[in-house]
Amino acid sequence: MSFNWGLIADNLPLLLQGALVTVEITAMSVGCGFFIGLLVSLANLSKFTVVRLLAKCYVDIIRGTPLLVQIFLIYFALPMITGQRIDPFIAAVTACSINSGAYVSEIFRAGIQSIDKGQMEAGRSLGLTWGQTMRYIIMPQAFKAIIPPLGNEFIAMLKDSSLVSVIGFEELTRRGQLIIAKTYASFEIWGTVAVIYLIMTVTISQLVGYLERKYSIK
Repeated sequence: MSFNWGLIADNLPLLLQGALVTVEITAMSVGCGFFIGLLVSLANLSKFTVVRLLAKCYVDIIRGTPLLVQIFLIYFALPMITGQRIDPFIAAVTACSINSGAYVSEIFRAGIQSIDKGQMEAGRSLGLTWGQTMRYIIMPQAFKAIIPPLGNEFIAMLKDSSLVSVIGFEELTRRGQLIIAKTYASFEIWGTVAVIYLIMTVTISQLVGYLERKYSIK
């Protein structure tokens, strides 16, 4: 069996375009998930039982169901309720953001709870409100602690974003499928797709390692 390097060279630009789309949807999803997760983690620490219960239900439901099912619900089921068709890109980002938010919220919660409770008491004794203490004392320390798991979440979402190919969204995996449908060169194309994913994940891992060293708690 010969390896068709020429075929790879011809289709590499299309695959790289798909890789850029993959990075774009991952960055947007984790970015939105960051803010969703922050709000949910704070809700989990709320003194109001109803707020804590709603936050817990959100996390349990999202983490307890597959991302693929969530994508189907938003892209296929939601339009049946609203009567409005959803653009594949919006559906993909929405589903991935909601999914990422549940995991990021747990990362934030663990990071916040890892900070000694005396920090909160010290801030309040200085006359700061709960919100000010969280903003100026707790969160800066917690952020340093959550850099590694946030990096892992970005890598996980980068790979999981391949699931949006099922709704026809042309990211890296979907581009590979379309090229294979025309060329029947499964080994060459899937091998190239795998290498591109590997390069992206290794690059992100190196960046996370750099940030961890730069902002490590001394």
